[in-house]
Amino acid sequence: MRTPICDRLGIELPIFAFSHCRDVVAAVSKAGGYGVLGALAYSPDQLEIELNWIDDHVDGMPYGVDFAMPAKYIGKGGGAEASFANLHDLIPAEHQTFVEELLAEHGVPPLPADLKNGVVKAAGLGVDEEGPGQVEVALSHPVSMVVNALGPPPPYVVEQAHERGILVGGLVGNRQHAERQVAQGTDVIVAQGTEAGGHCGDVSTMVLVPEVVDAVGPDVPVLAAGGIGRGRQMAAALALGAQGVWTGSIWLTVAEADTNPIAVEKLLAANSRGTVRSRSMTGKPARQLRTAWTDAWERDDTPDPLPMPLQGIVFSEAARRVSRAQNRDLTGFPVGQIVGSMTSVRPVRDVIFDMVEEWVETTQRLETLIVSE
Repeated sequence: MRTPICDRLGIELPIFAFSHCRDVVAAVSKAGGYGVLGALAYSPDQLEIELNWIDDHVDGMPYGVDFAMPAKYIGKGGGAEASFANLHDLIPAEHQTFVEELLAEHGVPPLPADLKNGVVKAAGLGVDEEGPGQVEVALSHPVSMVVNALGPPPPYVVEQAHERGILVGGLVGNRQHAERQVAQGTDVIVAQGTEAGGHCGDVSTMVLVPEVVDAVGPDVPVLAAGGIGRGRQMAAALALGAQGVWTGSIWLTVAEADTNPIAVEKLLAANSRGTVRSRSMTGKPARQLRTAWTDAWERDDTPDPLPMPLQGIVFSEAARRVSRAQNRDLTGFPVGQIVGSMTSVRPVRDVIFDMVEEWVETTQRLETLIVSE
């Protein structure tokens, strides 16, 4: 199974795996796919540690890094306005009260005094401050592609990556976004349908992929994302014109993953209708498990979610308390509609083998439908 993107990146299989877990990234690359580390949660120093580990455990196989650098957010431009203290002060008292009441309703206590500092930074927070630091760290390692998950990659990222011969990728949710990204120098387009976990648009993968393929032309590789976790779905993506598949959700429940055990239990038990596209996590629409948290933000008597990164600060502070309290009702995770097919914990190699085997069976079956005279 080889497509042009395989030759460009030196990989055996056009299976791209996004994960925040370094063990998953290394395991996928060693199994012939292409692991991509999500860098959002890491400071530059932490990212250096993670990438050093991957370098030591990936056996020289290619891998990439994914960033989340939105084009628009409160605090853009850096400086004092982008500081955590200033952004935290912008959170209305109404939202703080709502969260406190919600957590109290579910029996989640405040953090002890010695744990209140060091709150996990929110999605999109400190992009100007940490983004360049993260990029600089990533480009100092043998990565072969960097990807931006939120809008076109900043020009400095494109320039610095291209100077080193590194491909630049970008996720898109519609045809216009794809055209804009290619015009700005993006090399690989990830067409992500609304079925996908995390930040996503509202167009389905089946509709989006051929639109994007036709819009960017044959010289720009397109990866299909959203609702893909089986070989049949991979075959469908390639039939639509994609050169590979970008997967994420299916790696949350593999044996190598470090996903919260409560979240794993909920993921394995969920069906394909168990997710919701909500702004309650980051301020931008993101598909995730439906929980008491997402339901609460949908009520008519609750405040609207805040813009990025303010909502992310609200969520990350609450999530620390929920995690410490091991509260099941409020525990969630970004995940796509493919969650209904995630029913057991298996090693990465088994997941990839099953995808390839089913892809082979599917393509062979389709070949039998061709009638020759």
